Amino acid sequence: MHEHLRVIVADDNPVVRAGLTALLSGREDIDVAAQAADGREAYEAAVRHHPDVILLDVRMPGVDGITALPHLARLAPVLMTTYSRETRIVHEALGLGACGYLVHGEFTADQLVDAVRDAKRGHAHFTHTASNALLAAIRSNYAAATAGASPAPRQPGEVAEKPSHPQANMAHSLLSQREVEVMDLIASGMTNQQIAATCFISQKTVKNHINRIFAKLNAESRGQAIAIWHGGGPTHG
Repeated sequence: MHEHLRVIVADDNPVVRAGLTALLSGREDIDVAAQAADGREAYEAAVRHHPDVILLDVRMPGVDGITALPHLARLAPVLMTTYSRETRIVHEALGLGACGYLVHGEFTADQLVDAVRDAKRGHAHFTHTASNALLAAIRSNYAAATAGASPAPRQPGEVAEKPSHPQANMAHSLLSQREVEVMDLIASGMTNQQIAATCFISQKTVKNHINRIFAKLNAESRGQAIAIWHGGGPTHG
């Protein structure tokens, strides 16, 4: 007999949420404790319900899956269930703590149930697109390493393409992973309040990150920091 599992299903599409919930609720050892329409709702539900496994979509309005993932992964195993199949997204999700990656249309009801049960035990599941993406990323990093080049580090929360401008690359290298995440959000036009909500941190912590970012980039304003971030201003080590 399987142990009883409590699951949270997070997806902004109500049809997908209902479908996943119906598939899982039909098993006597699985209960869907809550549904969520974005990453913030998923986090609040996880804190409230203490799930055994969280099913998480990648692209959702508000707080998306990639942004919420590291916070959710501290609370329960997270299994990505999504239409997003880009190699970069798969690699980033796994780097941020996902225990598996299932692309819609590539798994059956039984495979979904097996993946949920195995996630609780710490066993990973991937559908073929995700497996191929993971293999491609490993080969790419290996090729870069054996050619004497260092593979570009993955930045948590990164949504834009990496800047090719050397000045911008230098700016990236000066900041910690969390500072890169905050700077990306600054560059996207977010206020401190919005950054705090997106990163699940206080506005005071956001201000502390921004002060350190400005010091490292030799920037005196948001506009100047953004210009440096995109390679348009001086950065001194």
